[in-house]
Amino acid sequence: MKKHFHSKYLNKQASIDMFIDDFCSSGILMGDEIRNSIKLFELDDQVVNIKSFKIPNVFNKIAYKFLRKSKAQRSFEYAKKLLDFGIGTPHPIAYYEDSSALFFGRSYYVSEQVDCDLTYRELIRDLNYPDHEKILREFTKFTFKLHENNVYFLDHSPGNTLIKKENDTYRFYLVDLNRMQFKSLSFVERIRNFERLTIHESMVKIMSEEYSKLIDKPYEEVFNLMWKSTQEYQQKFYRKRQLKKRLKFWKK
Repeated sequence: MKKHFHSKYLNKQASIDMFIDDFCSSGILMGDEIRNSIKLFELDDQVVNIKSFKIPNVFNKIAYKFLRKSKAQRSFEYAKKLLDFGIGTPHPIAYYEDSSALFFGRSYYVSEQVDCDLTYRELIRDLNYPDHEKILREFTKFTFKLHENNVYFLDHSPGNTLIKKENDTYRFYLVDLNRMQFKSLSFVERIRNFERLTIHESMVKIMSEEYSKLIDKPYEEVFNLMWKSTQEYQQKFYRKRQLKKRLKFWKK
């Protein structure tokens, strides 16, 4: 099995190797394992997070073997880039790749566990969450920092930002990192990057107001594009979900 470690954790390889070898039978499971599995393991006085990516389809077994970097490798490398930019993400520890001579198999991404107070999703579920508007405005500043550092987070969605309160401020940590682009972003790309975050117009208004000040654009221009993008994404998402339901019905 191929493996690569962050220099900070080179002396922990034996312990991490054991976690990977025993992944199926040990560790504390997080989530529902619909696509990938995430488990927590104790490493000395800290907790590490190991994400096991599902075995890819036949096409990607070949692509990841010879043409593309694996999701685990991208997650590791993107985490290092984000930290270099001063952008929050759980510290990367290692990645592992299991493959044969011809086909790519399973891969694992290992990082430090961040114990958060909430994710962005809680702000959608409870519009009266304490400090709701303050968190939204600070999150918008965090997203602006991503854009200013030429980070285009393609999975900028409610469950992929961990939020931790420290005194009177909030810190943000990106997770699920394997889909990113690093490039200069146009105004439209910046605003459309918010489209997957909420269905609530009130939240879009707050984020638009804050982002308009940061980018020095009229509020109406930012809000109109952000709300339009949000509605278009929701309509597309709903149509896709309905199609999946119909396909499942015909398969029965």
